[in-house]
Amino acid sequence: MRAVIATSYGSPFTVADIPTPVPGPGQLQVRIAAAALNPADLRIAAGDLRAVAELTFPHTLGTDFAGTVTAVAPDVTAYTPGDEIFGHAMPRALRPIAGRHRPSLGSGTLAEFAVVEADTPFITHRPPGLDPADAAALGTAGLVARALLIRAAIQPGETVLVIGATGGIGTALIPLLADAKARVIATATPPDAGILRGLGASRLIPYGAEHYPGGTDVVLNLVLPGDRLDGAAAALRPGGRLFSVTFPAPRPDLIGRNDVTAELVLDSEGALGGMHEVAELAGTGLLRPTVGGRYELDEGPRAYADLATRHTLGKQIVIP
Repeated sequence: MRAVIATSYGSPFTVADIPTPVPGPGQLQVRIAAAALNPADLRIAAGDLRAVAELTFPHTLGTDFAGTVTAVAPDVTAYTPGDEIFGHAMPRALRPIAGRHRPSLGSGTLAEFAVVEADTPFITHRPPGLDPADAAALGTAGLVARALLIRAAIQPGETVLVIGATGGIGTALIPLLADAKARVIATATPPDAGILRGLGASRLIPYGAEHYPGGTDVVLNLVLPGDRLDGAAAALRPGGRLFSVTFPAPRPDLIGRNDVTAELVLDSEGALGGMHEVAELAGTGLLRPTVGGRYELDEGPRAYADLATRHTLGKQIVIP
């Protein structure tokens, strides 16, 4: 099969023919219809997590997908060939940092076929009304947006600052915040302003701003490292709340505040809900992805280069 691979840490990505993965016990094989790119894919392939989990090469890129089940192991009963599914599957090498119970692991989704675990909350049946590309775009973005909404417990009228609003998570999250009756302040570049306002942002500030509006109730950080959030924390009112999805976890000594709540949102066990709940929320029309670019499989290396070097909007999708 054809797949987008890395042949060593830091090597340029390429498209190559590799063996088609075969499902083992508890696993199913999927014919990929669409896969979504994530910045974490680049970090993993660069070796940033090497101290925790060593990759084997060639390494197939990709975690988020939508596709059709083509084969199942004899012990799998929840899925049958022909089922349309979608979800999120981390590279198997990252098992040490995946959830302890029912982790979602896979062989890489930027490929014609992938093998994933069947018994995990991070994979589910794709609703008929959800397009495969949109479903793939909601793999990581939908899970994180929904988890942030739950943990932040936004109240009507609160001011919420979203840092990194133009990415896949941000563009999925803003409509949820607007529906919660929050006043959304979003970081954006000028070309993205109209799109973010259409999603529900009430105020825009420049991407990469050094100072943020004061008196903010909640900060949702989607991109900045956890040790670079002192400026964002300074914008919070006393007793405000800061939620981040990046490492290191925000701590009082890192953010320069001990009078606010600061939390890393990382739900590796699916305690806040998995892809089934994402599918349900997508069915309401409130959770929807923004697909900023579409590529064919042979363009996969260029898609990752664009993600790494250009400002991209929403999710970038590869169609095998």
